[in-house]
Amino acid sequence: MDTLNLFKWIFDLSLVIGLLWLAWQALLGSQVDKEVNEETSEELFRAIVLFIAFGLLMSLVWVRLGAPDVALAEASIGAGLTGALLLSALARLKGRGKNQTDMNNESDHEFKRHQ
Repeated sequence: MDTLNLFKWIFDLSLVIGLLWLAWQALLGSQVDKEVNEETSEELFRAIVLFIAFGLLMSLVWVRLGAPDVALAEASIGAGLTGALLLSALARLKGRGKNQTDMNNESDHEFKRHQ
């Protein structure tokens, strides 16, 4: 076996290991460490970043399989557009949580004032 084929095998093996590790971390990493199923915004942000990294690594797999068109679609839609939409949704959820807390505090103050 010549060295170029050996390097290809090593690269392919590292892609497979990387994909499996990223999938494990994105899907189950936060649940293994915690007993409570309460998700914080840091965990959601981490999961989104791992999802984006998974999509980019998956596009490398498609290139290795000889499908550059699928790789380009995976990188642009799977990692880029979807990742941006998920990050936007997370930002809106953070804003909604702050507004909800502010509204609860205001209603508590009004309730105490009327008593």
